[in-house]
Amino acid sequence: MAPLAEHLRELRRRVAFGAAAILIGAIVSFANADALIALLRLPLGDAKLYFIGVGDAFGVRMQLSLIGGLALSMPVLLWQGWAFVSPGLTAGERRSARPWIPLALLLFVIGISVAWVVLPFAVGFLLSFQSDDLVPLIAADRYFAFVGSLMLVFGLAAEYPILLVFLSRVGVVTSAKLRAWRKGAIVGAVIISAIATPGTDLVSPLVLAITLLLLYELSILLVRAGGR
Repeated sequence: MAPLAEHLRELRRRVAFGAAAILIGAIVSFANADALIALLRLPLGDAKLYFIGVGDAFGVRMQLSLIGGLALSMPVLLWQGWAFVSPGLTAGERRSARPWIPLALLLFVIGISVAWVVLPFAVGFLLSFQSDDLVPLIAADRYFAFVGSLMLVFGLAAEYPILLVFLSRVGVVTSAKLRAWRKGAIVGAVIISAIATPGTDLVSPLVLAITLLLLYELSILLVRAGGR
């Protein structure tokens, strides 16, 4: 029981560090909320954002602060995850796994960057259905929930090559299996993209599916490069 209790204490410590990092990131994001709002509303052009409830404007800032806190704290979260699992690895496994921490961060940034590129097209597609009888009155909380969810979905989805490489290291998958599963991966990417993307546009799920498939091909190369 002692080792289990020690592991639980270590997990609690790492979670506390991660929560503190998210809190600090959220405070930084809240202090820069106006600049963040101005940046994220760029795809709307001259369209106005509205709020209805008395506390909605504050709620939007809190919402963006949480999303910003998660994004800014990602390096710390990845490091805390690594610090928790690394003591259970051999010296050789630690050496081979250490480069995946910066790669995981890079993939997260790539995912968010792709979402930022997609965002204007997704917004433009959805607003293109307005007419004289359908005039948009865009709620700020719903808009920023859409933007934040889109970026987090893309950022987190970009991490899955790390999972496939890990599964290859423990003998679950090989590059040959991944190649054989390619057709299923295409179907899975389309279904996951349709479910995971927050909007009802056609652009973001299409781009997410393409991104997932490109990352799947990257995973095959990485697994093969690792001798699997």
